[in-house]
Amino acid sequence: MVGSSHEAMHRIFQKDPALLTRALQQVLQIPFPEPHDFAGMNVDLTEIEPIERRVDTLLRAETDEGAYLLVVESQGKPDERKRGSWPYYLSYLYEKYRCEPVLIVVTQNSATARWAAEPIHLGVRGCPSLTVRPFVLGPDNVPVIAKASEAERDVPLAVLSAMTHGRGRQAPAILESLAAALRTIDRDSAAVFVQFVDSCLADTQARKMWRDMMTAIQYFWRHPLAEEVREEGREEGREEGREEGREEGRAEALAETILRILRVRDIDVPDDVRARVEACRDLDQLIRWSERAVHAARADDLFALD
Repeated sequence: MVGSSHEAMHRIFQKDPALLTRALQQVLQIPFPEPHDFAGMNVDLTEIEPIERRVDTLLRAETDEGAYLLVVESQGKPDERKRGSWPYYLSYLYEKYRCEPVLIVVTQNSATARWAAEPIHLGVRGCPSLTVRPFVLGPDNVPVIAKASEAERDVPLAVLSAMTHGRGRQAPAILESLAAALRTIDRDSAAVFVQFVDSCLADTQARKMWRDMMTAIQYFWRHPLAEEVREEGREEGREEGREEGREEGRAEALAETILRILRVRDIDVPDDVRARVEACRDLDQLIRWSERAVHAARADDLFALD
């Protein structure tokens, strides 16, 4: 199970290597050739003895123009040591494999993205012997995917969008769209993507909202992450052992998700609306209300089409 945002931010490209080249081509507008094959590689770049150096993810992309080594680094905050280790990674990989190395840094933080994008110059000031220009994927260039139709067209990119932008007022629409899109792919892949997003949501409300959404999807309850959610439910006194209890728990979770979406969007929730949502046990109805909550202008808009 993925336990940190650092792991999730680079392992998503192990799950779907083609996402990395799509990001280079579509997000960063880099004319990267279309790969026809990928292979994962050993991330250990340690030489003989003294210094251990590891990249986060290393992929070999075979293209008609030759092979490229895609070096992915997940970066949570600026770290000046990287100004030395990144050039080392690229030089070492080129010397070892005689393939062109490409450095891609992924981050959830705009300030870190700006720092990482600064060229690294080694040598005489103004006339460096070596210059490294990292490509950076972060909140300022990864697209916000807040419509289910867009999420369904490229689910891995929608996952990256949720991992990068899953906070603030836009979080409900992003997470709701992704939840809908996950229902269109195979369950094993969806379960992995659920982990990635869960690990990257630092905002407490957004993470709770995401987990509430996932409890409404039947297959999620067979995934390891569900054990953690079930344990939280047990601590609150819920009985998850019986089907009736599971249905009740899913309805309660969806009702709370609807109200949380409205709160995150700063929409006032009158007592009568809250009571109606909390009393509902129709999962299909609650799902429809949760979809409307993402776009509603007022709390009463939840019921406008009923």
